[in-house]
Amino acid sequence: MSRIFHFILALVVVAILALLVSRDRKNIRLRYIVQLLVIEILLAYFFLNSSIGLGFVQGFSALFDKLLGYAAEGTGFVFGNMNKQGLAFFFLNVLCPIVFISALIGILQHIRLLPWIIRIIGTLLSKVNGMGKLESFNAVSSLILGQSENFIAYKDILGKMSERRMYTMAATAMSTVSMSIVGAYMTMLQPKYVVAALVLNMFSTFVVLSLINPYRVEKEEELQMSNLHAGQSFFEMLGEYILAGFKVAIIVAAMLIGFIAIISAINALFNVIFGISFQGILGYIFFPFAWVMGVPAHEALRVGSIMATKLVSNEFVAMMDLQKIAGQLSPRSEGILSVFLVSFANFSSIGIVAGAIKGLNEHQGNVVSRFGLKLVYGSTLVSVLSAAVTGLVM
Repeated sequence: MSRIFHFILALVVVAILALLVSRDRKNIRLRYIVQLLVIEILLAYFFLNSSIGLGFVQGFSALFDKLLGYAAEGTGFVFGNMNKQGLAFFFLNVLCPIVFISALIGILQHIRLLPWIIRIIGTLLSKVNGMGKLESFNAVSSLILGQSENFIAYKDILGKMSERRMYTMAATAMSTVSMSIVGAYMTMLQPKYVVAALVLNMFSTFVVLSLINPYRVEKEEELQMSNLHAGQSFFEMLGEYILAGFKVAIIVAAMLIGFIAIISAINALFNVIFGISFQGILGYIFFPFAWVMGVPAHEALRVGSIMATKLVSNEFVAMMDLQKIAGQLSPRSEGILSVFLVSFANFSSIGIVAGAIKGLNEHQGNVVSRFGLKLVYGSTLVSVLSAAVTGLVM
């Protein structure tokens, strides 16, 4: 009964906060929101409780274990097996495998398998979310290709999109994560929560967007996704994806160095002045949200602090904080927080998404920059909703 109470309360909170910034409340279609929620709850139960769903997660996790093992061969060759000695563990074992996963995604993209998967899943998704195929395809392609490269697939039609559709496209990219980075998450979180979050975030995104940015697609143009690497040979494409993967790994490493150092300095300063760390203060701000999602009150302060850390820095910093206290949290709290952390919903993502779009269409990039804060706001509500659904079924 407590789980149901917290879930209903979380739904009410998310709905109220979404409606506060809604652009057109009269256009909200409750039927689609309800059916999205029902499907999302059933999928959460499937992946987190059913034997078939857990078997699927184990298979998915085993696949990534194999892939990470292959990645370790390349890392070990270049760095002299430092990874086997436990040296520079995070960079070598968490970030470097992104290079191999990125190359694998490039190969699947080159042989046209990924566009086929995107089109099939996107078409099915468009049947239940009340939005157009463009928005549905984008939800799937963002998950596979990531925030930056995803928009290249739509470069030919970016200029034709309305401001509302542009918001939906950007919000979807911020609410999901790239498949190339999933392996890194699985080294830091339990794989079942990573898999659940990947699926739940897609549905939560459309629920929140149906409240914040409702509109009707009167005419759906035939979508021809651009070939990301048209005219390139296989090895040209492969080299580009390998370098892109390495660039992501280096960027994440740089962000971690900077954010962790800054947060450490701010915490020390706040401890001297106020007798409490900056993260401790943020914990009190996010305490009610953690409790609403279903985290027990005696754990909500620590969970709220990590939620806030993810918002102001990035998910990797927050996941590292979770690893430090995971043994002190109940399985329920760990699951709820883990699902909350698996998304790109943070302030640094504004620049990444806006920059990626601006590189393809300057006007649309400026449009996205203007509603950057609203993007983070909506994407954080997506994470809250996904975490609340997790709390309901655990």
